[in-house]
Amino acid sequence: MLDFFKELKSFWLSRRREINEKYARTLPFGDYVVDRWEKAQELGFGKGTSIYDSSLVLGDVRVGENTWIGPFTILDGSGGGLQIGSNCSISAGVQIYTHDTVERSLSGGIHPIVTAPTSIGSNCYIGPNVVIVKGVTIGDGVVVGANSLVLKDIPAGCKAYGTPCAIVSSEV
Repeated sequence: MLDFFKELKSFWLSRRREINEKYARTLPFGDYVVDRWEKAQELGFGKGTSIYDSSLVLGDVRVGENTWIGPFTILDGSGGGLQIGSNCSISAGVQIYTHDTVERSLSGGIHPIVTAPTSIGSNCYIGPNVVIVKGVTIGDGVVVGANSLVLKDIPAGCKAYGTPCAIVSSEV
């Protein structure tokens, strides 16, 4: 067993040097040993889509083609399904939900968990650390700025940002 861990450490150090020399970056351990495109394929995501190993995927999550899903994201499809279109960038730290437990918690467990499907169109950019709550629909070609809290639908072709998120332009 000790030999296995020595070999694993040797592999990891070699891979870390290789990635750092080629891309000037270091990654969490899992991202050295898990291929992002293979993980996306195993999850049934579209051709050319990638997702970092550090991303958490729960429930019914569907993603189109050529979408990049950054590290440390949460894709929660456990409450009615999450749909993300093609050619999107889902930046690092993004959290997308299809449920919340607010009413259940405040009622001492009497009320159920509230669920609703969430959808992001194609050709969208979701900036770093954005939180999208359950039931939101984001249209095609939308830009959501970093650190935004999306509580309402955003129609196609808009630029929006803020906490809470507000539409600032209907032309991207």
